[in-house]
Amino acid sequence: MSRVCFVSQVRPDRLDEYRERHAAVWPEMLEALRDTGWSDYRLFLSPTGLLVGFVETDDYADAQAAMALTEVNARWQAEMGEFFVADDARPDEGMMLLDEVFHLEGQLAAAGLATERA
Repeated sequence: MSRVCFVSQVRPDRLDEYRERHAAVWPEMLEALRDTGWSDYRLFLSPTGLLVGFVETDDYADAQAAMALTEVNARWQAEMGEFFVADDARPDEGMMLLDEVFHLEGQLAAAGLATERA
């Protein structure tokens, strides 16, 4: 299982509506994400519009490609595009991926230390 983190920029004047849209994502979109290999998918939004996303998946490229083939994703991306500063690409294609540089549990395990508090 790999962990993927990304950033994007939501238009500051659309933050409230962006939050509302994500408070009740379409059930068919939720199912498509689940069925194409997305798990523990989270989005974090700052007051300035910085969006940070995190997802665990077996293969991010495969999961993203599978989502791109779904009809519901095409509809969702078309509606969400207006919320992003970089509107020259679909939101799911305009994200900047971040490299993981630290993982506490991984380093604890490598050091032979317990991963739970005593």
